[in-house]
Amino acid sequence: MRDEVDRLVAAWRRERPDLDVEPMEVLSRVSRLSRHLDLARREAFADQNLDGWEFDVLSALRRAGAPYQLSPGQLLRETLVTSGTMTNRIDRLTARGFVERLPDPHDRRGVQVRLTDAGRTTVDAALDALLERERELLASLGGDDAHSLATLLRGLLLPFDAPD
Repeated sequence: MRDEVDRLVAAWRRERPDLDVEPMEVLSRVSRLSRHLDLARREAFADQNLDGWEFDVLSALRRAGAPYQLSPGQLLRETLVTSGTMTNRIDRLTARGFVERLPDPHDRRGVQVRLTDAGRTTVDAALDALLERERELLASLGGDDAHSLATLLRGLLLPFDAPD
């Protein structure tokens, strides 16, 4: 079976036989899969009336475990956004009743951001919907193939995730 990437690569090989276009065989497929994943995420989060950034913040708090709270600095590291962006996001999530700000018991100037019951219910439902759609995206792979692909992708991503 041939896919669109096979056709694209064949055309480049015909038009530019002087180039090694092999990286396209992997990365063009990753790029196309990323677009499908973005659509699946939007659909899953729309069911809960969430934007992707809202899910990212709520899920960081949920993964933290009980009592489901982190400092804004910890949320920055989890979501890779700027301080100003995080402040805005916390404000918006507070207004929706998904998080609350609490005084930091260890730092009088600091705050902790805690997931509310409504936030926990919402992020759990969004995660359920996301995983259902992700399973659909991987349905054509068997369990062993999915595990092998995850291992290969981990190896590809490790240099990017290495601490600075």
